[in-house]
Amino acid sequence: MSTAGKNLRYLRKLRGWTQEEFANKLDIKRSLLGAYEEERAEPRIEVLEIAGNMFKLSLDELLRKDLNETKGSYLNRRRAMKLASVSNNEIHFVPMKAAAGYLAGYADPAFVDELNTFTLPMLAPGSYRAFEIIGDSMLPTASGSVIVGEKVESLEDVRINNTYIVISRKEGIVYKRVIKNPKSKSKLTLVSDNPVYQPYNVDAEDVLEMWKAAHIISKANSEKRWDVGQLANLVTDLHEQVNQLKKKVN
Repeated sequence: MSTAGKNLRYLRKLRGWTQEEFANKLDIKRSLLGAYEEERAEPRIEVLEIAGNMFKLSLDELLRKDLNETKGSYLNRRRAMKLASVSNNEIHFVPMKAAAGYLAGYADPAFVDELNTFTLPMLAPGSYRAFEIIGDSMLPTASGSVIVGEKVESLEDVRINNTYIVISRKEGIVYKRVIKNPKSKSKLTLVSDNPVYQPYNVDAEDVLEMWKAAHIISKANSEKRWDVGQLANLVTDLHEQVNQLKKKVN
């Protein structure tokens, strides 16, 4: 495989993109990208220039250096740049379009380092990550909101009625309230704020990560407005759900 083609394949996998997704970003057909990666064709210079701008790489690096083996020329340089420019409270952001890639690469420092980052001045020292949520299961938190969560190191630290980003193998990335079963540590119950959605259980061993919600970032005027009657019904429904769950576990 040519060095340039190998590097395109490495960079694509680093971001968790499919060939179709990367080809669209390079403004070429998926079949042509496949030919580059499989050494059936040499990447055009204009394609490498687009990739270079995207990953902050020179043509010389793309053409001559194997990025998978000489990570110091790329990944370590990017890490050094980030460490020099941001505080210890750097927050990596996981947009919904990157959710599938995150499930595969959440424990890979190289993958995490390639996520976009931002900082919030009001955060206490800690380990934080931000996740975009889609859907209406946690109304009045609007779809498209970004949940900034603090890393939960142990399930023992989970507290009832707090909200969490839960990453699991079967359910993916979800934002829910979490209830622990006092009789069975192998199960967790996930509860939506929108009573239309019923609570459901997940296996504790299936959970990859949990992040306790610290801040919610949403667009102005995007949150749904509730009248007093709706709020009263919502509170009543939530109380009933919690009581039913308590009866099941007792």
